[in-house]
Amino acid sequence: MKLREVISALEQFAPLPLQDGFDNAGLQVGLTDDAEVTRALLCLDVTEAIVDEAIAAGCNLIVAHHPLLFKGCKTLTGKDYVERCVMKAIAAGVAIYAAHTNLDNARGGVNYKMAELIGLTDVRPLEPRQSALLKLVTYVPTAQADDVRNALFQAGCGHIGAYDSCSWNVTGQGTFRALSGTHPFCGRVGERHSEAEVRMETILPAYLQGRVIKALIDAHPYEEPAYDLYALQNEWVGAGAGAVGNLSEPETESDFLRRLKKTFEVACLRHTRLTGRLIRRVALCGGAGAFLVPAAISAGADVFITGEMRYHEFFGREDRILLAVLGHYETEQYTKDLLADIINKACPSLPIQLTRLNTNPIKYM
Repeated sequence: MKLREVISALEQFAPLPLQDGFDNAGLQVGLTDDAEVTRALLCLDVTEAIVDEAIAAGCNLIVAHHPLLFKGCKTLTGKDYVERCVMKAIAAGVAIYAAHTNLDNARGGVNYKMAELIGLTDVRPLEPRQSALLKLVTYVPTAQADDVRNALFQAGCGHIGAYDSCSWNVTGQGTFRALSGTHPFCGRVGERHSEAEVRMETILPAYLQGRVIKALIDAHPYEEPAYDLYALQNEWVGAGAGAVGNLSEPETESDFLRRLKKTFEVACLRHTRLTGRLIRRVALCGGAGAFLVPAAISAGADVFITGEMRYHEFFGREDRILLAVLGHYETEQYTKDLLADIINKACPSLPIQLTRLNTNPIKYM
């Protein structure tokens, strides 16, 4: 299995353009793209013990959720654990890849894994991406319309919510005159030509623009295909921060919190005061998700679950929503299982190993 194949599988699921601006997801310490991956170790954090575990297990690839490198290294002297991890990995020929906020924001990603563990249904992003979509309009001879349309769908166009292959089509007449030096698909050089065409409209994530236009040009029969791209203001539920969904049966606050504590193996669960409400609608965000509390309230959630909140962020919401803070590690510890699912599905022949180490640096007395 080539390293580029594993990276491609991960980025098909969680494209790098979905990461937040502060992030540094992707290949961090690397072999060449055509290097063979013998075995992969999956983990939440990269520490010296994790690198040692990978080496001992014969893994030459570590796939983590949290990036080892957030900022550039100006030296490699071993003065801190980050530099020591990089040096040890390079010396042992171990590549390190991180799927961080791109995996948080991807549909089916980290927050969906949490929702699955809690048993939520009708799950959607809590804060869908805004202004992340484009509309493509192009004009294709009627006989070739299906070929071009299918090429656009294969390139990533046409996804609206839980539907794919979405497009709008209307027939009309296109006119053009091929000038000297051209090689027209239909019509003659120097003569005005009229052709029955389909006006085709479809939608795409903006980050796929380059791939989609290449697919259009490759599939279109015309030497100079005409197309337009329009920026849209629509919400994109195909990606976004956090998640919100519903319980199949309502639970009391106490029962729900006790279940959370057991499911996520929480040593110390912090929460706001109980109000006696039943928990039906649940909003959540793994890791540091306090910024999504207003979105959770707007979504009508009875509870918001996250990994971290500051003291003052608990104030002022007591009568509108129950807040439950489980711990950063606790909310994201099952991300390695999600990574395993992604890799097993796309690269079933690659041996993988989930770390046996608990990398949580926070201890509870």
